Amino acid sequence: MSGTSLDGIDAVLVDLTPAQPRLLAKQYLPFDGTLKNALLELHAPSDNELHKTQIIGNQLARLYAESIFPLLSRTGITAAQVTAIGCHGQTIRHCPEQGYTLQIGNAALLAELTGIAVVNDFRSRDIAAGGQGAPLVPAFHDKILRHPGIHRIIVNIGGISNLTNLAPNIPTSGFDCGPGNLLMDAWCMQHKADPYDDNGTWAATGKVLPALLEQMLREPFFALPPPKSSGRDLYNMTWLQNKLHGEERTEDVQATLLELTCISIAQAIHRHCAGAKEIYLCGGGAHNQTLRNRLAALLTECKIQTTDAIGIDGDYLEAIAFAWLAQQTLRQKPANLPPVTGAKHPCVLGAIHPA
Repeated sequence: MSGTSLDGIDAVLVDLTPAQPRLLAKQYLPFDGTLKNALLELHAPSDNELHKTQIIGNQLARLYAESIFPLLSRTGITAAQVTAIGCHGQTIRHCPEQGYTLQIGNAALLAELTGIAVVNDFRSRDIAAGGQGAPLVPAFHDKILRHPGIHRIIVNIGGISNLTNLAPNIPTSGFDCGPGNLLMDAWCMQHKADPYDDNGTWAATGKVLPALLEQMLREPFFALPPPKSSGRDLYNMTWLQNKLHGEERTEDVQATLLELTCISIAQAIHRHCAGAKEIYLCGGGAHNQTLRNRLAALLTECKIQTTDAIGIDGDYLEAIAFAWLAQQTLRQKPANLPPVTGAKHPCVLGAIHPA
């Protein structure tokens, strides 16, 4: 899994035989600055972008393979013993309203390099059926993390934040809430030359700017009813810069971006997940203590923990989920949830590239 944060690759080796997936090994491979900048550039039209997309897709495939080999080495498991690789790929455009989404990372090359079958392109079939193609992980949450008697919410805070509503005796719902870490990370890199604000320490030194926060919350996406999804096509530095007058203290902007992430999550929960008792966080934002403290203040009615407390490593939950999604593909079982994505019907997702 390599997500909207553009920080690197999460790779896992998972045994899906038991009811609760068993994480056998995990590996994180960070992107270097050159690759991250190249991926960022692909989010907007540029000269010779088709060629660049293919070259970078090949580079990603090699990095995905590089992240997989240590998992096999550490566990003594051979490529022949692995059923498949579920590879989400790197999203560079997500435009469901125009009928497409694009994740790059040459899956055929990945199969060739590893000798393992690869399942990729999980989102396109859902979009073809009229859905958003995202989020897809709520189906995994529904299968693995649902409790028969407790109303739970799973909140993933990656580049974009999204939630899954697991209410007893009610079909699972889920949707993107808004920007998670991506605006905070970009602002931190621009002004501190750091890839992220460790623990929200910098944001904690600033003050929320009410006028800026109100302007950002007027973005129509926040008022849209689910199903809905978003990404860097909407939330990016141009979006932010257009809302600044240029005289703000940088730490105040960071504090306001953190508040935007927390407010958008809290509002989504209050509007669409009434009665929830437990919230479980995953993704990089779960490590931001300033963010967690603010969420706790906004959601006093809920107990907030990470998904580690219920048996799934929060840093690698999405990677584990795409292993499960790949298994669904190979079994020819639907893996989208139409109430989540808006698709007309359940679909078998993904494209298979044999070993």
